[in-house]
Amino acid sequence: MTDVTRTLEGIEIPIPEGADEEVAAAVTGIYTEGIIAKKQAFSRAWAEQLREDIDVAFEEALSRPNGAVGRGPKRYYVEIHPEQLRGWLELVDHPWVRMVCESVLGPDYQIVELGFDVPGVGAVNQPWHRDFPMPDETRTNRRLTSLAFNVTAVDTEQDMGPFEVAPTTQWDLPEGFDHEMFPPKGAYPRYESLAQRKFPQMGDISARSALTIHRGTRNESQKSRPVLVLGVDAPGAGNAEHHDMAVTRGFYESLPQRVRDHLGCPVVETLTPITQKHSIEGLMMGEA
Repeated sequence: MTDVTRTLEGIEIPIPEGADEEVAAAVTGIYTEGIIAKKQAFSRAWAEQLREDIDVAFEEALSRPNGAVGRGPKRYYVEIHPEQLRGWLELVDHPWVRMVCESVLGPDYQIVELGFDVPGVGAVNQPWHRDFPMPDETRTNRRLTSLAFNVTAVDTEQDMGPFEVAPTTQWDLPEGFDHEMFPPKGAYPRYESLAQRKFPQMGDISARSALTIHRGTRNESQKSRPVLVLGVDAPGAGNAEHHDMAVTRGFYESLPQRVRDHLGCPVVETLTPITQKHSIEGLMMGEA
């Protein structure tokens, strides 16, 4: 059961029945702004370990064909398995992460994606975009069916190409959008007027609807800005079919049941390096 509050031009916010203040704020934030965050959810030591694991996985991915996929000049995305990240259990079992998933997506949410973006030195502005077309459930019933969590592996500075998001645009109908993901250039002034640049520090985590219009910006520094991506679905959302995440049997059996319950990926004897297939063609060249 949900308590429904009507706001934001008629969008009904499905706040769970009996929700406390934190839960109500999380659901409201996702349904209105489209993005929320938790400062200092993790220690700096945990974030430093995250950076080490990303660096190792990135080097390995670049060493083989299709190990990394371009998301624009000097900008890459790599999907990995949970066992490549020493802090994965702490991430998915964090009380705030579990609370946001359960409150927004329901108790049977599924963890479907783990990867990272690396905007390197010389990365340029991406076009404004959403990460996939608007699902029918969102278009018709105004329900959000997935979340993207982002965890920075560095302290984000002004010149490092910070993430830029246009709040409330998760509800924009894709009229005139290329591939239902890329709004026309005529809409850019509106997104720029709404835009917020984010400067997360090591240990911070955010959650957003991947439908909220956003972009990576120009990296004018001499540093890369790696950021972890955790993708989570409501039942039936279908994003798992676009990803190849897997866990070994020994790893799976080591997990608490409350985490196993949210893993829909295959349990295998041996992990196979992931060949990237979640390519977004419109991001390849950066902003035209």
